[in-house]
Amino acid sequence: MAVHLVQLTNGSERRVALVDEPYLRCLAGVTSVYDLAWQCLRGSHTLQRLVSSTATGESLSYDDIYSGNSAWHLLAPIDVPGQPSRLLVSGTGLTHLGSARQRQSMHLAESAKESGEALTDSMRMFQWGIEGGRPTDGKIGIAPEWFYKGDGSSVRAPFQPLDIPPHAEDGGEEAELAGVYIVDEDGAPYRIGFAQGNEFSDHKFEKRNYLNLAGSKLRTCSIGPELVIGAEFADVRGQVRIERARKILWEANNASGEQNMCHSLANLEHHHFKFADHRQPGSAHVHFFGADILSFASGIELKQGDIVDISFAGFGRPLRNPIHKEKRQQDLIRVRSLA
Repeated sequence: MAVHLVQLTNGSERRVALVDEPYLRCLAGVTSVYDLAWQCLRGSHTLQRLVSSTATGESLSYDDIYSGNSAWHLLAPIDVPGQPSRLLVSGTGLTHLGSARQRQSMHLAESAKESGEALTDSMRMFQWGIEGGRPTDGKIGIAPEWFYKGDGSSVRAPFQPLDIPPHAEDGGEEAELAGVYIVDEDGAPYRIGFAQGNEFSDHKFEKRNYLNLAGSKLRTCSIGPELVIGAEFADVRGQVRIERARKILWEANNASGEQNMCHSLANLEHHHFKFADHRQPGSAHVHFFGADILSFASGIELKQGDIVDISFAGFGRPLRNPIHKEKRQQDLIRVRSLA
C-alpha cells in the first residue's frame, strides 16, 4: 500500500508526518524527507518500513493544518534544508497526447506562415516519442523534450502564491505529476516517490516562438501537499480547476501515468539521469512528467487572486496555490565590471 508523507513547520521546528486521515502522525527524530531518504540509503531500509517504525510521534489534525487553522503549515514535500541549490527542478514535455495537441495548436499558425508545413517541430518530436519512447526492457528509447526549471528556491509550498514576475507575459498552470529523487554517495539515483505538481509556465511567451520554451519555464512551481511512496503510475486520473472570486471559472479532467504517455517512466528517468551532472552525490531532484491539458488552450488568462486546484486520484489532498501578479515595473538589470 502506498505511503503518504508531508513536511511541516511551525516557524521554529520542522517535522515529517505520515498521512493517516484525518490525522498526521509525526515521525520521531525525522525533520526532513531528504534526511529520511538518507537513513534508508545508509541503513539499507525501505522507506515504507522506516516510516512504519518511526511514525510514533505527536498526532496532528490534518484538517486544521490544511485549512490554515493551526500553528503548523505545510511545506513542499521535498527540499534540501538550508541548501536549495542542491535540488534540481526540471521537466519533460510532449509526453502526453493532450500536451501534443495543445502545443500543435499553439505553434501551428506561426509555423505555417514561415514554412507552409502543417506539421510543427513539436509534433515531430511527439511522433518520435510515439515511435521510440517505450523501448523494451534493457533498451534505450528516443530522448524526450527536456527543460530546466530552476533549483529548490523556485519550489513553492501548497497554498503559497505562484508568481507572475514583471518581465513575464503571462502565467499559466500545468497540472501534472512529478517524480522525486535522491542521488546516493556513489552517484546512483533513487526514486523516493511521486507528487502532484503545478509546473507553472509563461505560455504567452512560448506561443510567440517555440524557441522561447526554455525561458518560459523559468518560473515558480509547486508540488504536494503529499509525497506518495509506492504509488501506481499506470493510469492516473485527475482534475484541474481555476477558481476566481470563489467560483469555478474553468475545470477539466486530465490523465497521467504510463498508459496515457508516449514515453515509459523508465525511458524518461534514463534520459534525465544519463547526464553525469544530474548524478551529483547528495543532490535531490524534482522532475515534472508533463501536462495533459491547459486552461491557456481554452483562452483562460490567470489573474491576481485566482486559485489553481490540482488533484490526482490516489495522491492525497488537492494542491492549491493562488496566483500573484507583481504590479511593479520591470527593472533593468545592470551588470557591473570588475575589470
